[in-house]
Amino acid sequence: MFRLCGRFKRHFSLRPVSPVRQFAQSNIQLLDSNDKFEEETLPWYTQDRFYPVKIGEIFQSRYQVIGKLGFGGYSTVWLCRDLTQHKYVTLKVFERDSAEGKREVEAYERLNACRASHAGAMFVRTALDSFQIGPVGGLYQFLVHRPLGISLYDLRTQFTAKLLPEKLLKMTLLHVLLALDYLHTEAGIIHTDIQEKNIMLGIDDISILADFEQAEKSSPSPRKIVGDRVIYSSRKLTGTKLHGQPILCDFGQARFGSTRYCGDIQPYIYRAPEVLLRMSWDQKVDIWNVGVVAWDLFQKGHLFYARDPMKQNSDANHIAEMIALLGPPPQEMLQGSSYSTNFFDTEGIWKGAVQIPLKTLDQLEGNLHGKQQQLFLAFIRKMLQWRPEERNTARELLSDPWLTSP
Repeated sequence: MFRLCGRFKRHFSLRPVSPVRQFAQSNIQLLDSNDKFEEETLPWYTQDRFYPVKIGEIFQSRYQVIGKLGFGGYSTVWLCRDLTQHKYVTLKVFERDSAEGKREVEAYERLNACRASHAGAMFVRTALDSFQIGPVGGLYQFLVHRPLGISLYDLRTQFTAKLLPEKLLKMTLLHVLLALDYLHTEAGIIHTDIQEKNIMLGIDDISILADFEQAEKSSPSPRKIVGDRVIYSSRKLTGTKLHGQPILCDFGQARFGSTRYCGDIQPYIYRAPEVLLRMSWDQKVDIWNVGVVAWDLFQKGHLFYARDPMKQNSDANHIAEMIALLGPPPQEMLQGSSYSTNFFDTEGIWKGAVQIPLKTLDQLEGNLHGKQQQLFLAFIRKMLQWRPEERNTARELLSDPWLTSP
């Protein structure tokens, strides 16, 4: 027996329900059932952890699955047709009893309770609906969203140099910082996972959604069948030049309130110093995160690689790279971290676990010259500070001279 329960208020249309879509059951490319495919390639994948969504399936007597958009570490994402509201939506389906799913729901409940008058509210993704399905052994969390287009990563890679132009970077950062100011000052949310793939562009050309549906009908996605479970190939939305505004997404790693937290967060190369040194942290980790992402969007190569010669994640290499770019960390900061004794002596001197690279921000910056370069570097330094309290807030950064220059 399966249980169903909803979390957000839903608005039903008085118009007739859209007809149920019919999808081809022939001319389907079947893949070798012995080969791992899509979400099956995740190291922690098991059949019972991921809900077996099927194309054509209808949830809540309302959302019919059109096709698979993709998968992440803890979820699959599907384009659906809302049969009552006569529009396309996306359905995010979390693995069973997902902590990330619970955090996302809490984040959207907080956002729904906030005033929408803040300018940053329109650049933060919200949920249209939420429900759960599950047998006695656990619950699967479902979230319904307005569809979004490509990620910032996909946009960047479309350019010849694989970098965002300066003007586009400024516009993107203005939107992201507005979103962060809204999250930090009104919603009480620390995102903790800001990266290119978690910033997506709105869809101004909705014909690409109808094209997706037609493509699934005329050329069904390749798939593999194992028992009563189907693993589908993801299908990309067709290309368009009419991209909407950047939207900050994915709150599965979010934290809430003014509490200071401990523990690992953030994609490894984007981790703030206090996270690396295993200290408590607050919303200023998001500011560090934006600074590193901004650099990576605009420069060739990452700002930090944090890898040892064996290509493994390395705290020692990561901290050494920070020292090269920022100078040594403050002594009082090291005194607050017992983990720092692995890398520094009692006087705050680097023990030499690895060699400190010979590089500076000025040497690494390769796109600008003269005053614009100095303004850009000053902007980055406002975010990349050892001490969290010395980093600018999102609101302060919005008036930065480089960011606001033509």
